[in-house]
Amino acid sequence: QVQLVESGGGLVQPGGSLRLSCAASGIIFSINAMGWYRQAPGKQRELVAAIRSDGNTNYADSVKGRFTISRDNAKNTVYLQMNSLKPEDTAVYYCNAGGHTERGPFVSWGQGTQVTVSS
Repeated sequence: QVQLVESGGGLVQPGGSLRLSCAASGIIFSINAMGWYRQAPGKQRELVAAIRSDGNTNYADSVKGRFTISRDNAKNTVYLQMNSLKPEDTAVYYCNAGGHTERGPFVSWGQGTQVTVSS
């Protein structure tokens, strides 16, 4: 079983920055992709950013140029640097990872961390 533990959420003013972290633990052979999703009240969960093991990334159009995803493969950790935050970025942010353990393929989700952008 692979567990994802997120940290770094909180309250920030518009224009501010936050950095989210997500660490995967367990007996992990490999992680193919890691990503961040978010869900605002009354809305569907949406992909924010994802990064593959080869470093390729993709972003939602709404965050391009403001958010940066990165990962530390040795630590099985993914980060999301969020700059120039807007009120519409307010949501619960979820970490996601997919890969393989000794038992086969896995897909795991974190518990979510609240990000609130407000003055």
